[in-house]
Amino acid sequence: MLPQFAPATSRVEPLALAPTLGLRQNWQQFTLLVVVNAFVGAMVGLERAVLPIWAAADFGLRSNSAILSFIVAFGIVKAVTNLVAGRQAERTGRKSLLVAGWIIGLPIPFLMLWAPSWAWVTAANVLLGVNQGLCWSTTVVMKIDLVGPQRRGLAMGLNEFAGYGAVALAAWAGAIAADAYGFRTSLFILGLVFSVLGLLLSVFLVRDTTIFAESEARARVGASRTESAFMQVFVNTSIRDRSLSACSQAGLVNNLNDGLAWGLFPLLFATAGLTVGKIGLVAGVYPAVWSVSQIATGALSDRWGRKWPIVAGMWIQAVGIWIVAGGSKMATPFVAWVTGSVLLGVGTALVYPALLAAIGDRADPRWRASAVGVYRFWRDMGYAVGAVLSGVLADRFGIASAVTAIGFLTFASGVVVALRMIED
Repeated sequence: MLPQFAPATSRVEPLALAPTLGLRQNWQQFTLLVVVNAFVGAMVGLERAVLPIWAAADFGLRSNSAILSFIVAFGIVKAVTNLVAGRQAERTGRKSLLVAGWIIGLPIPFLMLWAPSWAWVTAANVLLGVNQGLCWSTTVVMKIDLVGPQRRGLAMGLNEFAGYGAVALAAWAGAIAADAYGFRTSLFILGLVFSVLGLLLSVFLVRDTTIFAESEARARVGASRTESAFMQVFVNTSIRDRSLSACSQAGLVNNLNDGLAWGLFPLLFATAGLTVGKIGLVAGVYPAVWSVSQIATGALSDRWGRKWPIVAGMWIQAVGIWIVAGGSKMATPFVAWVTGSVLLGVGTALVYPALLAAIGDRADPRWRASAVGVYRFWRDMGYAVGAVLSGVLADRFGIASAVTAIGFLTFASGVVVALRMIED
């Protein structure tokens, strides 16, 4: 049984005395949040193509597990921050967390510029994990608050389109800048621009949306006002509720794949002699396709339902991963890698907005932010799990074999969703 509780009263800036839910009715704030989330995505996108190569080139790291340590740090910190942010958003409001996330992100470019050792880069990724956990989680919750239940899939598609479109563009731009000006300079200048702009928009233009969640909660007939412990929400989202737990494990495996693409794909491409610029191009294809496709897949999940797009997406991801793993043995490896990246992007586009929308559908508005936080905890823990697992497998069996094994795990996750998730 799903828990029912009301959040503690928080002091927030009301958007309206009688808020009206809907994408069209709140398009100004929604659009602003889309732009803010693009800067959030750009911060992490800077690292997508260059950090694993930088680790080997400037810091002399050779072990795949050591190189991927920055993803482990990022994933664990982001996952825990998601958990805290979801609960805290129900107590203090959304905007304060968004602003705090950007303030924490400001030192990241300076750490990258001055890093004397890989430990500094790992420390920067700890801050990046907090930045992403606070800012991305908050923009997701705020968009869910604004649009209401009818267009939730479309809203999540637009949110993730902006975030991962920026990941793709920043990965490409970061690789080109690194080729021309060096790793440190490109990471510093672009990172500083993105973090400052994101902070300014959040401070001066974004307005809190907690009142929208409270309004939707009041409109639900028969909703109980009984307080429930956060641990009850955690257990329901993680294990007890079939739909929520299926989404949580699928989210973990999905981001395990993302960590694989972030950490091992550039190393795989580099062994074939691709330049940093070309690696950036291939690395950007996956989030670019993912980003653009989500506009359609998010909206379609409002019509088709959430379950089968998630299942199909996990299986398409698996096929894409297998193609990337075997690309070096094909006649035209570059074409194979691009093809695999496209399929990985399409599969992820089917999965990502549908998972977020499914959590929003299932959770009561009064504990929805907590449920989103728990889901995002498990989802982003996939970065750490994927980095450790793929790093160990790559050191033991080789990069291609590690990638192939993750493909089988992805396919199995789709089977779990098919068997366990209940379509609401």
